[in-house]
Amino acid sequence: MMLHVPPAPAPAQRSVLMALNSPTAVREAPTPALRAAQQPVTAESPLPVHVLDRITPSGHAPSRLTAWRFLLRSGGHAVAAADTMLTPDGWAFSHFFEGPYVTATEQALRQAESMPSAYQPRVLSVPALYMLTLWLHGDCSADAATGHPAPSDLLVPLAPAPPGIAPHRVYRFAELLPVLTQRLTPTPLLSSPA
Repeated sequence: MMLHVPPAPAPAQRSVLMALNSPTAVREAPTPALRAAQQPVTAESPLPVHVLDRITPSGHAPSRLTAWRFLLRSGGHAVAAADTMLTPDGWAFSHFFEGPYVTATEQALRQAESMPSAYQPRVLSVPALYMLTLWLHGDCSADAATGHPAPSDLLVPLAPAPPGIAPHRVYRFAELLPVLTQRLTPTPLLSSPA
């Protein structure tokens, strides 16, 4: 089944293309693979990046859009990624990066393309757990900039994943919610004896 990749805001895409065409931006980026690319580099697979900071006692998991991420491909595979950020003037290029999450994202997207149902791919970041997932949202027509994970949405943790969470295993959000809730809920402090 084809993934329904949401269109990125035009200013976000333009800012990434401008950065890719800037020898200074590419040369100064901490991305040896991007600098060493022998074939043309294209910005593909725009993914909205949502952050999950907390889970409410009722199990609601509000997320907020923080970036648009583009995989940078050369020679048929991802060599790096580019993030944009929202500024008071709109979407702007933020930075290039490479590393295990780039290849893990590419692998998770291939994995999702083989699923029988259609999904809208997004990235869900859980900073408190140092965790990134490919979030497969069941409503393909939804505004990619809004929303929160639904119980039936799928999450594919990217490698490296936190201990106890298998990378590249497909979880229903409702299945992973108890683990996330337990790990994101602060432990109450013990009161000291009087």
